[in-house]
Amino acid sequence: MAARAALDRRVLLTRTLTLTAAILAAGLGFVVFLQFGASDGFDAFDVLRALLIFASTFWLAWGAFTALAGLTTRPPAVPRDAGPLQGMTAILVPVYNEDPVATFARIAAMDASLRATGQRDHFHFAILSDTRNEEVAASERIWFLRLLADTHGEGRIFYRRRTNNKGRKAGNIEDFIKRSGAAYTFAIILDADSLMEGDTMVEMVRRMQAAPDLGLLQTLPTVIRARSRFGRIMQFAGAFYSPIFARGLAMMQGRTGPFWGHNAIVRVQAFAQSCGLPELAGRPPFGGHILSHDYVEAALLARAGWTVRVDDDLSGSYEEAPENIIDHAKRDRRWCQGNLQHSRLLLAPGLKPWSRFVFLQGILAYIAPVFWLAFLAASIAAPLFSPPIDYFPIEYWPFPVIPVSQVSKALLLAVGVGGLLFLPKLLILLDAALRGRTRGFGGAIRTLQSTLTELLFSSITAPVFLMFQTRSVLQVLRGADGGWPAQTRGDGTLSFRDAWAASHWIVTTGVIVLAFAQWLSPQLVPWLLPVALPMVLAPLLISWSSRPSRTTLFTTPAERQAAPVMALHDRVLARWGADLDQRDAA
Repeated sequence: MAARAALDRRVLLTRTLTLTAAILAAGLGFVVFLQFGASDGFDAFDVLRALLIFASTFWLAWGAFTALAGLTTRPPAVPRDAGPLQGMTAILVPVYNEDPVATFARIAAMDASLRATGQRDHFHFAILSDTRNEEVAASERIWFLRLLADTHGEGRIFYRRRTNNKGRKAGNIEDFIKRSGAAYTFAIILDADSLMEGDTMVEMVRRMQAAPDLGLLQTLPTVIRARSRFGRIMQFAGAFYSPIFARGLAMMQGRTGPFWGHNAIVRVQAFAQSCGLPELAGRPPFGGHILSHDYVEAALLARAGWTVRVDDDLSGSYEEAPENIIDHAKRDRRWCQGNLQHSRLLLAPGLKPWSRFVFLQGILAYIAPVFWLAFLAASIAAPLFSPPIDYFPIEYWPFPVIPVSQVSKALLLAVGVGGLLFLPKLLILLDAALRGRTRGFGGAIRTLQSTLTELLFSSITAPVFLMFQTRSVLQVLRGADGGWPAQTRGDGTLSFRDAWAASHWIVTTGVIVLAFAQWLSPQLVPWLLPVALPMVLAPLLISWSSRPSRTTLFTTPAERQAAPVMALHDRVLARWGADLDQRDAA
């Protein structure tokens, strides 16, 4: 109990310092902009823009100070049970119109990895199909038989397809818990593209056994298999930055941690008792089934008194990610709708205060880009609402009074925003160099080059993401339901025509922004170019970044030395691919 009380005090201190620092940074941005805006006469429009700066800067500052918390804190040692594994663990693999060859090959690889641990008999796989495409479903049944034959998995690997996919992924898992959950002590929840080492699964069970109050343990998945320029940059960023951000997040969330929907283990009894999800009144996007169910399930576990924790030290947990900006934006559209839907749950009874704050963070993550866009629009339109400058404010004074230049204030604000964006990543680079972590990324020089290139790429593409996120928010607010589209996997190369079809509206917006700025506020044009030019060039950026990467930059540890389960997966795919070729030839 003393250790728990000490941890709670550390968590409270980390939360307080991080939140205070973010508010102070946002407040400083508010004050500096008010001084800048008041230079030509103070009006309500200046207050509006300053408030938009406050909201937007708070979100940037929160992310920056989360990274600083990760760099300056260390989570406590986690207990683990070194004794025999207790009970059975179900490994749940929900699938929805996925390629069964790729998905089932991952299961075969994980089964082989578990065999190597000597603990395979304590684990069962359950493939939970929500597939609506009959052709894909038929292929699933064929390849399930092949999976059983390859793994001798009768009695350990199961497949079922729901006739009604009510509740989508959350409903799929809930259906399994209701029907079969009593047979299992724990359940490891994966996605169709998840891959996990057998040793990692065993270690997760040991940590659950050592902490009877632990309801959910989340790993930090590492992105693998990226091939495109966009994919490999995102893969590098996830492998290099995410462990630090996750550590800061862990120290702020404490026992009220996150659930990201996959690559996590749950205590089945806790999940069954606490995580029944309601169907919200009204029609989608704000009503109906809860889309971002993972955050809600974590909040419900915490409400019931269970600990929810993320252990960033758990390696051997992998996933794949979109290969281009368009596929990323499609997935982000679903997340946007799910996060904004959480506005219906902010006042739900019994939730922990931090759970409510997590919901608010998720909402702000998508509203903040709208604030930035509104700030730009308000700045361009400001001359229409500002009174003309009075160069002779003193009666009978024959000489004009020239307003003091406020360019320094604008530069200070720009430097501050840039610092919140770039400084945390540069500090992570410095920390990695000092601790020797850069060796896994190709050495200090190669990691420096990769980091600077990633910073440049993320800066250039930020306006494009801003536009996609803004459109998503506006679609949700006007009542458009994005549904739950199947994810696109494999080759993500896009032609210029495809990129143009998906982003021509961004180009149009960029041209309009520059035209209005030139007409109403010519002095703003140089400041707007870093935002507007990427918008005008969006199709080129999208198409170029979707093409296969040839550079030696963005190397990650998983690329330099493939994990054992990845090698097993490659062997299974090669064997099954050869069988497919022989079948096609026949």
